[in-house]
Amino acid sequence: MADERNITQNERVENDYDGSQIQVLKGLEAVRKRPGMYIGSTGPSGLHHLVYEIVDNAIDEALAGYCTHIEVAIKEGDVIQVADNGRGIPVDIQPEMGIPAVTVAYTVLHAGGKFGGENSGYKVAGGLHGVGASVVNALSEWLTVQVRRDGFEYKQSFKRGEPDGPLEKIGPAASTGTCVTFKPDPEMFLETTVYDYDTLCTRLREEAFLNAGVRITLTDERAQSRSEVDNSPRRESMCYEGGLSSFVKYLNEKRQTTVLHPQVIHLHGQQGDAVAEVALQYNDSFSELLLSFANNVRTPEGGTHEEGFKAALTRVINDFGREKGYLKEKDENLSGNDVREGLICVISVKLTEAQFEGQTKAKLGNTEIRGLVSGMVYDKMREFLEENPGAAKAIYEKATQAARAREAARKARDLVRRKSALESTRMPGKLHDCREKDPSKTEIYIVEGDSAGGSAKMGRDSNIQAILPLWGKMLNVEKARLDKVYGNQKLMPVVTALGCGIGEEFDINKLRYHKVFIMADADVDGSHICTLMLTFFFRFMRPLIEGGYVYIAQPPLFKVQKGNVVKYAYDDKEMARLSAEMPGAKINRYKGLGEMNPEQLWETTMNPDNRVIVQITIEDAEKADEAFTILMGDKVEPRREFIEKNAKYATLDV
Repeated sequence: MADERNITQNERVENDYDGSQIQVLKGLEAVRKRPGMYIGSTGPSGLHHLVYEIVDNAIDEALAGYCTHIEVAIKEGDVIQVADNGRGIPVDIQPEMGIPAVTVAYTVLHAGGKFGGENSGYKVAGGLHGVGASVVNALSEWLTVQVRRDGFEYKQSFKRGEPDGPLEKIGPAASTGTCVTFKPDPEMFLETTVYDYDTLCTRLREEAFLNAGVRITLTDERAQSRSEVDNSPRRESMCYEGGLSSFVKYLNEKRQTTVLHPQVIHLHGQQGDAVAEVALQYNDSFSELLLSFANNVRTPEGGTHEEGFKAALTRVINDFGREKGYLKEKDENLSGNDVREGLICVISVKLTEAQFEGQTKAKLGNTEIRGLVSGMVYDKMREFLEENPGAAKAIYEKATQAARAREAARKARDLVRRKSALESTRMPGKLHDCREKDPSKTEIYIVEGDSAGGSAKMGRDSNIQAILPLWGKMLNVEKARLDKVYGNQKLMPVVTALGCGIGEEFDINKLRYHKVFIMADADVDGSHICTLMLTFFFRFMRPLIEGGYVYIAQPPLFKVQKGNVVKYAYDDKEMARLSAEMPGAKINRYKGLGEMNPEQLWETTMNPDNRVIVQITIEDAEKADEAFTILMGDKVEPRREFIEKNAKYATLDV
């Protein structure tokens, strides 16, 4: 082991611990010291989060009824500009600080016009922490804000969060609004400062759907993104009068699913200042897509609005079904998963005092929203089912089919368990387990083929590395329900070896290995096997991916040897570089993992000190869901369109 050691009771820190050790971070120092606390990470997601913070402020102006157009531009050098036609940030002197209000907003944490509830400048706002603008400023190499307000235009510049001069009045203005231009600081974003157009476009499209009638325009002015025909910038202008109903329709069209009822179900309710809106539509797929928002902010971890929706939908489907005879007396109640199979749903709530968990606002905590959403969904959904018997029949047929499949899955699961109980060991026969029992220290390699599995078994570190060989093509779960998984000879060994169950029974605390590697040949067939396995994990064991437990092992494509010197290349570019460095070297291209002897497989692919691995993450669950539906579903046309659009990014194995 490298330089690892435990600090015992006898080892003491030599430095004095007194009042001088207590640090007080002034101004925006805290943000630059711990940026992850404010934007989640300093990787690509945090980089894009800067844009969302400024756009959220413009959206708040739209929610207040003052903004109709938001323009976002990616300029050369990955400089971002966000302009709106709202009221403009106030420029008068803030009484407590004695400096212009716009300066306060961009230099002081927890400062803004959204804390006062009814008495604030906003009834409803996503940016309730009051740190958005100042955090963006702190994490930018430079930032400029221009305000058009009260007949004049004002401008102030900042460098790494500090004012670079006072607020200036630069001339008259015929309109109102705010324009923020900033360049992310490469000292903060070490991984990348390059913006992805599609990532921004997806988020901004959501905002346009959530705010019916507000136009959002995204323009990419970078040279590499301009049209080869006329050098025009890439641009998308989004405005949807249909709001959430348009959103659901768009999501179904993107997946090219077959809808079970033509009309999108739109539910709306209000209680005091809180407003809840839900749009949903059923399709013929086996998966569920539920997107929730609070004050236009995506809540990927759900919260009280999702809880209220799920509970009410399950209750109303069961109650109405029994009243109308869709469910017989002998039938069990439909489960939540039964009534949500094939459902695409968007939930949006707007409220004055939103309680988010953390600055990244992943989860909504307002308890009163649960009751509002639950009551509204129960009453309005019941009305819809009463007034649309054709749609009701299709929904009940879908849900009861899901229930039958769930029962079949239970029987298959029980059969598998009884069979396992009769066997001498519950682990799959082909599993070569490791000796270490602490899951945080162990890894499992799911290996394509018995030959490669044999090499991996002999080459591994048997103390911490387990090997599970698979052979042949496995089940494409995108086209199958859970009952088809149980008893499947390719997938059940994986489920048993991991130990954490699947579907409703999944328990991440029972996971036997905290690193799960998919190791397949570096060719088309290997990529297909990886994709099938990832589809399985995404649909039935998603917390594995969300928790960062899943990895793809990257075996080398080439062996470059000159005399006794052997080096490995993982792509054509690296192979060309090594060939130039080692003229006259012999180059072998590996066709499969089975061609490597155990020592080579260990050295190139399994040795923790120098292996190349890719951790699988889900930055955007909706985008991932769409990709799996298109690529692994049974509709050919959307798959063809995807391939034609992305062919230029493909690596051909010929």
